[in-house]
Amino acid sequence: MFPSTFTLSSSSSLLLIVQHSAASPRRGAKMTFYDDIYPFYSLQRTSFIFSGRLLTIILVFLVLAVSLLLILPGIRGKSRLFWMFRIIISLFIGVVIVALNFTNDWAEAKMTTNATYKSFSNAVVNAEIGLHVGLYGINVTLKGNPVVQFNETINYNEMFSWHDTIEKQYEEALEKGLPNPILYIAEKFTLSSPCGLIFQYRYSGRYASATLWTAFCCWLLANILFSMPVILYAGYMMMATAAFIFFSMASFSTIMNVPQCVFSIGTDSFETTYSHSFWLALATGVLCTIIGILVVMFNCMIPEKMKEAFSVGVDSYEDEDDSYGEGYLNTVFLDGVTISPLTSKEVLSAHI
Repeated sequence: MFPSTFTLSSSSSLLLIVQHSAASPRRGAKMTFYDDIYPFYSLQRTSFIFSGRLLTIILVFLVLAVSLLLILPGIRGKSRLFWMFRIIISLFIGVVIVALNFTNDWAEAKMTTNATYKSFSNAVVNAEIGLHVGLYGINVTLKGNPVVQFNETINYNEMFSWHDTIEKQYEEALEKGLPNPILYIAEKFTLSSPCGLIFQYRYSGRYASATLWTAFCCWLLANILFSMPVILYAGYMMMATAAFIFFSMASFSTIMNVPQCVFSIGTDSFETTYSHSFWLALATGVLCTIIGILVVMFNCMIPEKMKEAFSVGVDSYEDEDDSYGEGYLNTVFLDGVTISPLTSKEVLSAHI
């Protein structure tokens, strides 16, 4: 056995020296370089299926929705349908606000091109490369076309978070030997990159996330106020919820104000554009605005009807009068009992 040393250099001036022992091949066996998997690379990562955080959020709100919908059979009349829509729409707004903090498709870019696969290899693969930007980091995807090429499954989804910086994560990606397209895109978000994307993207994401959590607090307060005889202020809080959602969108939109950094891989290039989460935030903000305006307008026009619809502001004494408006006496228990009419003084003293 003869020890050998490999040196991997990257554009970030990181030198990785990895030693390994090469065993002599069996007699008659065909020499291959570990079936195109280099010995200093870690095993293949499984492809991304679904975010655990998003799955948890959806399950929590589904359980809450089922629990609230179970009370519908106890509600009489037409108000049952109103309460069902109220529960569904309210929980939809809440789950969207929370989930938008953890999605990775506020902005994205995709392209299909031919690119060099890995270092120390001249192999060129045809693959779809994607960049997905969230509020807490980026996802870089690489999916082969077809998926299996060179006896290897090419299906990657790598997460790079910018809680602090992604320098350490980028170094770990180099050590793992991730494909070159993923390393190239990740390098654009490092502190040493001339693009400087990390600064604008990180601060925009932080402010957008903070305003979304504020919108969630406004949503909670609006639901509390809807259960109290202050429906007007509940409408105001719904409009405040919409305002903070729009503020989060404006904060994230500042990434478009920086000079766009072109990602060139192979002979093609791409730039990021707004994606599903951004437009979902816009739709939710518009929905909250419409609900808030309608509540305020109807509360000014027909306040009694609004209180009746939300089952608030009903006087308990009126309920008692309605319940006990008519009664009957059992004469069996009144035999031998004389009831004398009350004098005016006794009536006055009874009231006092």
